[in-house]
Amino acid sequence: MPAEGVAWVRVVTGAVVLCAWRRPWRDARLLRGGTAALVVAFGVALAAMNLTFYLALSRLPLGTAVAIEFIGPVLVAAVAARGPRNLAALALAVGGVAILSRVSLPGNPAGVGFAVAAGLLWAGYIVLAHRCARRGLGTTGLAAAMAVGVVAIAPWAAPAAVESAGHGAALALAAAVGVLSSVLPYALDQVLLRRLSRGVYAVLLSLLPATATLMGLLLLGQVPRPVELVGIALVVAAVALRRHADGEPSAPAPPGGPLTRSAA
Repeated sequence: MPAEGVAWVRVVTGAVVLCAWRRPWRDARLLRGGTAALVVAFGVALAAMNLTFYLALSRLPLGTAVAIEFIGPVLVAAVAARGPRNLAALALAVGGVAILSRVSLPGNPAGVGFAVAAGLLWAGYIVLAHRCARRGLGTTGLAAAMAVGVVAIAPWAAPAAVESAGHGAALALAAAVGVLSSVLPYALDQVLLRRLSRGVYAVLLSLLPATATLMGLLLLGQVPRPVELVGIALVVAAVALRRHADGEPSAPAPPGGPLTRSAA
């Protein structure tokens, strides 16, 4: 299936599952002007992030695309960083990501461009998801945003999915990607972002290159080079240093109830 089709089926699957679960049309808050605009922006950023990431994956190796995309979380962490300990953690994270994302731009400029775009949209996703979480929208807001995203990228992505409609196995795999890569992690994001600041969340996401490297080793036989292990070690060190940083504000609980009120 073309990259655009995979991205659209992923977003559609996420929207169907989340909307069936949360039924966002019953939440009157989502119809208010400011909240509605936030949800629309969230949905567009989320879907566009998925689309550009898969376009990058179709042109670049998985590890390279993931590493370049980390320009987004690192950018959010840079904006949120305060104090010498946080700045040191940020420096370690930037160094690790820089080592892991060594790529030659002349080799595939389009792939690099899509990966960078995915990273910037990821930064927007973090900021907008954080705002939705702090407004108490939780997974209900996420469901509405995902539905918006289906429409937002349909002109570019839906035709590729329709062309592959006859390949049932491909559609089933793409739908599985939607559940495992959209429904579960995005729902967990709404839980985490209620308790963590955007900066902490962004740096914690830097563990993903290490996870991707481990999965590549175990499942794909991709043995990392020593220089790549150095980059992973720097990122892990940044996470450990940032986790023990002082003065990091935590997100307040929603008014009138505990966290599980909007997430369960």
